Amino acid sequence: MDYETPQFFRVMQYAQRADRDVVDMVSGNPDWEPPQALREGLRTYADGEPAEFQYPDSVGLRELREEIATRRGVDIEQVIVTNGAGEANHLAMAESLEQMSGDEVLLVDPVYPYYAGRAEMLHADIRFVPATDRGGLDPADVYEQISEDTAAVVINSPNNPLGVTYDAETVHELVAAAEEHDAMLVSDEVYDHFDYSGRFESALSVDSPNRIVTNSFSKSMAITGFRVGYAIFPHPDGPNGGLMDGARSRHMLTNVTSSRPAQAAVLHALRNTDPSYYEANRDLLRERIDAFTDALDAAGAEYTEPEGAFYVMARFPGFEGTMDNVERLIDEAGIAGMPGEAFSDTRREWMRFALVTPRVGEAADRLAAFFDAR
Repeated sequence: MDYETPQFFRVMQYAQRADRDVVDMVSGNPDWEPPQALREGLRTYADGEPAEFQYPDSVGLRELREEIATRRGVDIEQVIVTNGAGEANHLAMAESLEQMSGDEVLLVDPVYPYYAGRAEMLHADIRFVPATDRGGLDPADVYEQISEDTAAVVINSPNNPLGVTYDAETVHELVAAAEEHDAMLVSDEVYDHFDYSGRFESALSVDSPNRIVTNSFSKSMAITGFRVGYAIFPHPDGPNGGLMDGARSRHMLTNVTSSRPAQAAVLHALRNTDPSYYEANRDLLRERIDAFTDALDAAGAEYTEPEGAFYVMARFPGFEGTMDNVERLIDEAGIAGMPGEAFSDTRREWMRFALVTPRVGEAADRLAAFFDAR
């Protein structure tokens, strides 16, 4: 499969050309309001002195890095602010391949295509670990695949595309597997604010020089356009400390730095947003999950029970998750989802739907009517 050519844009473009109204369930762009404090932070920044409009530190505003470090229980020297979680994952994978002993990246099948595309771009060998029937990850399966050739094991919890979360036992065993094989566990936790199961465990709960945690504020604050993410590397003064040094250089040579006004606004929002903001968004998504899974039940679909994030992956009887069928769903039902084949050859029978639209209820009705008429 060619992961270096993501299929998201192809689906979006087809939906835009459709001659009917289409509900977008492709993109992961939150449709709710960002924190009010974020808007306040932008207004305050706009009135700043000229010096505040110049380059920040390459690794990020010190105050933001301090805030992240305090919240995550790490030293500030471990934190680098990146252009979204995408760059954070790129740095983590690139430095793992550069400095660890292996040249292979271990990914979970089905995979968020950008992980695989990035691994291909970095000329890594790719090996897949299959998700369980319920969408989880069994550490025993990882142990079967990991070897001395493995430089990085990349996980995402809560997960895109399956919507599952990995519990404490799983995460601890994955870190242990990485330690045993001189590899890095790269844990992308961008959906950590969207855990409905109470099972989510950050890899930061394990004190280890063999784990890198990546995250961003794109989803939790509904600001995908701001591109403020971060990576937490092993301490530069400890084992595997060279990864942080390498990441700093790679980040600086590629970007120089990241957007200062976006960082300043995020910092203000972190300091001034009540936890109720995040809980309200979780409640909203729980309602959407209920509405959409009810429609899936009515259509006789099989689906992975969403435990986190805001995606549902489903399989419909006699209707495979190919690009052709995605286009048919757009043309005949007015719903745009992602083909399962974009995430895995083994998921060709499935489709993935993003629940970040206020029209989830309408989409559910359209879906039920489409399959009822077949």
